[in-house]
Amino acid sequence: MATRKVTLSLDTVALALAERAAAQTGQSVSAWLSRAARREAVRTGVGPPVDQLPEAMADEAELAEAERHLRASG
Repeated sequence: MATRKVTLSLDTVALALAERAAAQTGQSVSAWLSRAARREAVRTGVGPPVDQLPEAMADEAELAEAERHLRASG
């Protein structure tokens, strides 16, 4: 997937959470935020461009599995 370098401002808590989540999944913060943004866009009904639908749906399936795992662990 093509990438574009951008500058974003995040509150300190959001950045700290993103850094921890990225580290736990072995991803860079940029990759983690990119996936999180795609998932949130799909979740809120914005939806992906048609050519990115399979990747976005895979992200949704991964999110659902992570939520199931989290609930199961208490």
